Amino acid sequence: MVNYQAAALDRTFAALADPTRRALLARLDEENGVSVSELARPFPVSLPAIMKHLDVLSDAGLIVRSKTGRTVTCQLKAEPMEQAMNWLAHYERYWTQQLDRLAAFLEEDSWPASPASPSNDASKPRRKKSTKPGRSRKK
Repeated sequence: MVNYQAAALDRTFAALADPTRRALLARLDEENGVSVSELARPFPVSLPAIMKHLDVLSDAGLIVRSKTGRTVTCQLKAEPMEQAMNWLAHYERYWTQQLDRLAAFLEEDSWPASPASPSNDASKPRRKKSTKPGRSRKK
């Protein structure tokens, strides 16, 4: 059985993965209730391409479209992004705890001072061998 919540989260992240879709969402965040033609205007892609992006956003539940006469307007719906933020926050807490544990371990004063390595004599720099320059092809 497919977990609905995981499928919804997958759709949200897939929709947010595209920079054009993120820009569309940012525009809707600034001006809610924008018509599709107004949304498409600043993008260097065709209106059908914008419509496909809006379909993905709609399928992910990130926007709601409504039609009045011949005008289709879009509104931002942020609930799926809240679920994604909650998922990310869980892992942020996890990694913060792990990094705090690492920092505490590194700050412990239990590191012994390292004695001089017995192989120091063997690792002295060697004299570079030089070779005679080759013949020049210039005549």
